Amino acid sequence: QVQLVESGGGLVQAGGSLRLSCAASGRTFSTYTMGWFRQAPGKEREFVALISWSGASTSYTDSVKGRFTISRDNAKNTVYLQMNSLKPEDTAVYYCARSANVYSASTRWSQYDYWGQGTQVTVSS
Repeated sequence: QVQLVESGGGLVQAGGSLRLSCAASGRTFSTYTMGWFRQAPGKEREFVALISWSGASTSYTDSVKGRFTISRDNAKNTVYLQMNSLKPEDTAVYYCARSANVYSASTRWSQYDYWGQGTQVTVSS
């Protein structure tokens, strides 16, 4: 069984920064792609970023490129999302998730099988 626990969300002014963390249990963390998704009220869950098992490959949705950075520390079973230059439109619940397939690096949320409980990020204007 895999458990994912996010932390680091909060309220920040536009232009500010937050760093989200996702701590994973389980011995196979380091062999899976990990992703961050977000869901704003009344909207569908959307892809934010992903990182390959080694950390060598990352991918971002266009709206966060140049502002967000995903990283991971396999020794600590933790994945991070550094969010800079935050905008009000970044307001959402942010979820980390583990890819369902060791060899997959999908941006589709349906391709992820374990999810955290989510952490709220609110950016005020």
